[in-house]
Amino acid sequence: AEEVEKKILKMSIKETEEGIMEDETEQRGSMKSFLWHGGSVYDAWFSCASNQVAQVLLTLPYSFSQMGMASGVILQIFYGFMGSWTAYLISVLYVEYRSRKEKQNVNFNNHVIQWFEVLDGLLGPYWKAIGLTFNCTFLLFGSVIQLIACASNIYYINDKLDKRTWTYIFGACCATTVFIPSFHNYRIWSFLGLGMTTYTAWYLTIAALVHGQVEGVTHSAPTKPVLYFTGATNILYTFGGHAVTVEIMHAMWRPRKFKYIYLMATLYVFTLTIPSAASVYWAFGDELLTHANAFSLFPNSPWRDAAVILMLIHQFITFGFACTPLYFVWEKVIGMHDTNSILLRAITRLPVVIPIWFLAIIFPFFGPINSAVGALLVTFTVYIIPSLAHIFTYRSASSRENATEKPPAVIGGWRGAFVVNVVVVVWVFVVGFGLGGWASMTNFIKQVDTFGLFAKCYQCPPRH
Repeated sequence: AEEVEKKILKMSIKETEEGIMEDETEQRGSMKSFLWHGGSVYDAWFSCASNQVAQVLLTLPYSFSQMGMASGVILQIFYGFMGSWTAYLISVLYVEYRSRKEKQNVNFNNHVIQWFEVLDGLLGPYWKAIGLTFNCTFLLFGSVIQLIACASNIYYINDKLDKRTWTYIFGACCATTVFIPSFHNYRIWSFLGLGMTTYTAWYLTIAALVHGQVEGVTHSAPTKPVLYFTGATNILYTFGGHAVTVEIMHAMWRPRKFKYIYLMATLYVFTLTIPSAASVYWAFGDELLTHANAFSLFPNSPWRDAAVILMLIHQFITFGFACTPLYFVWEKVIGMHDTNSILLRAITRLPVVIPIWFLAIIFPFFGPINSAVGALLVTFTVYIIPSLAHIFTYRSASSRENATEKPPAVIGGWRGAFVVNVVVVVWVFVVGFGLGGWASMTNFIKQVDTFGLFAKCYQCPPRH
């Protein structure tokens, strides 16, 4: 009976996916649909890769100056694969949740599934509350970081306005993301965003090699535990774009194909982050300790200005990535999630942007805020909660037997998955949250004491 039930469920899911594919095939004929309405494997890959790199590309050389070349490269690879594993876990839990709901004839045509709903459906309301709290807080500060990065970058092209004023301006610009309905509609933006960060990464790499090492360059890192673990936590944050994983999956025509997409995206991201961070650190060394934004060390040139402008556009896109799940949550709270009016939804979303705008003005610390968010929020949202959720969802023999997706044999099946999950939880809790939290908050408080809240121009060079 169980086998028959499984076959019926698989047929139901297949029919649903085929129906979606037929609808999408009809829509793909027009140029508008080609640019606007994406849900393929490639769209998901572009979204994942584009969402990972963003402005953190500019802070990785700063992290290398805190922890040294060898540690920087090794931890990027380590956290990249760890992040790919937990993204896989999230995809498995999403498929499990959706399979159970579709078995109950639940229709998701006008509803976007989110991570906290997956936790609620599989593990209950307490898990929902924990997931909702960490996810929303992480996305909130992730959006704040994008605004700070916009102001920090544009300042290197036009310093007639201070960074705080630029934050006001870009806050208004980024508020226009309220008009983008869902992750279906990020097709062209994801493609362009990844192209922009690819250009920026290779500009940093080539420009640093052409510039050569500055006179008297030193590479003294690591020197202090505070700096070392602050840098390590920033790298942990780099590969923690999972807060939008479920929404990206839900936008796919065939969500089951997602499970290895994040790993493929991470492998590509390695080709951007490792060469750029290593070459910039090689060229400038310890100077980066006081220059969290790598752009600040390069001389004015058309190539640099192009990289700055492209990163600004990409940060606008990434702001939308981070804010869209928050928009969904807010729509569900006020009962507007099912409406088809884009204008009405845009108006109701505006209150979400205001606190983000305000926080970016209060804490304009480009670089240190990444580490603080990584240690206090990414650790739980991206690594610990998905690993524990997978353990508890499949803790019984019957749940493992009836699982929609079983762990790959290459890691040792269920036993291997359990061991990997425990290692992830212990490592991230001790090293990421414990040591990383201590180091990043110590560094963050130091920035507040040095520059103060509402800093007008954080790490701005003196005017001549």
